[in-house]
Amino acid sequence: MQVAAATGQKLDVLGIGNAIVDVLSHSDDELLTELGLEKGAMTLVDEERSEFLYRRMGPGREVSGGSCANTIAAIASMGGSGAYIGRVRDDALGRIFAHDIRAAGVRFDAAPQPDGPATARCLIFVTDDAQRTMQTYLGACVDLGPEDVDEELVRRAEVTYFEGYLYDKPAAKAACQKAADICHAAGNKLALTLSDSFCVERWRAELKELVEGRVDILFANESEIKSLYEVASFDEALQQVRRHVGFAALTRGAKGSVVVRGDEVHVIDAVPPARLVDTTGAGDLYAAGFLRGLTAGRDLATCGRLGSAAAAAIIGQYGARAAEPMTGLFAEMAG
Repeated sequence: MQVAAATGQKLDVLGIGNAIVDVLSHSDDELLTELGLEKGAMTLVDEERSEFLYRRMGPGREVSGGSCANTIAAIASMGGSGAYIGRVRDDALGRIFAHDIRAAGVRFDAAPQPDGPATARCLIFVTDDAQRTMQTYLGACVDLGPEDVDEELVRRAEVTYFEGYLYDKPAAKAACQKAADICHAAGNKLALTLSDSFCVERWRAELKELVEGRVDILFANESEIKSLYEVASFDEALQQVRRHVGFAALTRGAKGSVVVRGDEVHVIDAVPPARLVDTTGAGDLYAAGFLRGLTAGRDLATCGRLGSAAAAAIIGQYGARAAEPMTGLFAEMAG
């Protein structure tokens, strides 16, 4: 693991996202139906609903999470340098989040908020088929805004990466736009993950404008990219996106992924996991492997293979933070 870059040093990737603590619990389809949960989806809930669902969950395990934070932590686990911007409250979950991301080797300077909403949490119901159904209370994340963007960190980062989920809040959206301006003024690259097909549906016009006008590196799964361009087939979406972004890495589950840069197309096979436990974080870890390879100067095909290997590794455990350092995986896949 590489220690987070000191003041003045270059960073591989700066992440901006919702700082969330995941609570994972094994479930069954009957409980999902009883609670009225849409299997496989991420749904935003208020604090009252979150407390109700927490009481109905089985035994849970708390693990620091948040899509973008998972990616940055995995980049550090693979030997890269990373920093993260996100908001937490000065409460038990906020202290867990801050400790875990710093322990992963990521720079996290945010001061915990003394009042306001509690630290965000995501209740994850994991079924036997490894699908996860997420109920997210954003809590302190709702207050993330432009004032939280550390301009010096953005200028120092080769890639600034944020999640589409941030578009759910106007102030967080403004933070993304500020970071994008600083990033491009410094000659660095801006990366985005579309996060969730439901998120794309909520903000399609604005996300499409962002993708086509400002994003250099795009991550999306098959349903997200089809939703963005409102097309029926993956091939149609691929033809659209290749005209608008420098790089696009499009994941397709067991079908692997497709990495595209203009006329350059790489079809990447999925890496079969040693065991299928929990798909939480597979997309986050794919992005981590890809960005780790890209900032280390590897070619696009190698970046895609790194993404697939990292995703396979995380599927074999509960939660989206690697239980063991991933430097060996990077060395093996990147050469």
